[in-house]
Amino acid sequence: MDVISILGLLLGLAAILGGQWLEGGSLASLIQPTAFVIVVGGTFGAVMLQSPFAVFRQGLVMAKWVFSPPPLEQRELIDRITEWSLTSRREGLLALEGHLAELDDAFLRKGLQLLVDGADPERVREVLEVEIGAQEEQLKRAARIWESAGGYAPTIGILGAVMGLIHVMENLGDPSRLGAGIAVAFVATIYGVGSANLIFLPMAKKLLAHVANLSLTREMYVDGLIGIANGDNPRIIESRLEGYLA
Repeated sequence: MDVISILGLLLGLAAILGGQWLEGGSLASLIQPTAFVIVVGGTFGAVMLQSPFAVFRQGLVMAKWVFSPPPLEQRELIDRITEWSLTSRREGLLALEGHLAELDDAFLRKGLQLLVDGADPERVREVLEVEIGAQEEQLKRAARIWESAGGYAPTIGILGAVMGLIHVMENLGDPSRLGAGIAVAFVATIYGVGSANLIFLPMAKKLLAHVANLSLTREMYVDGLIGIANGDNPRIIESRLEGYLA
């Protein structure tokens, strides 16, 4: 659980609502279902229009990474690679075949299988780095739907504000209906700007950071495999991989 994400979101909401309360405003005035429907519906409609379905769906699934990021277990991976290196020096690369069943991650299993099969180290690096790059680009595209939402939301909020003002102009002869229209106009702007800068854009940045860490972990894994294939000293391999943690 990413505690800092939860604290950041709560702090941001508390600051906005607390400021409204300190100014003597009513918190209930910020609750406008019409403005919410306009901003949220319009924003996600625009994002869906620009995104292929698979990218949009993956972006929604990745949203949980903000609060529960995928486990990287880098220290455990370094220990495992060091153990493989010691085994290969004592018994040869074929002895690593027994470790394939221990790996749940298809990428890790593929890399070790190439190593056991005796593939040329540079070919192993080439094959795995192509997969790293492809997956990184795919995940970045999915994460950027939240960046796009952060770009559209303020504009949709302004659209909601204009619609509220149109409603006000249409009812100038009925003062009792002016308040609702003005409320929608201003609250829609708050929803648009607030959701973009407090939720959507920070989510995108956090997801892109997790994608970068995932790619770095896989680069570290490839570096370790190449070290084993080249017959490097296990302690040298371990020291080099620990540099990634810095």
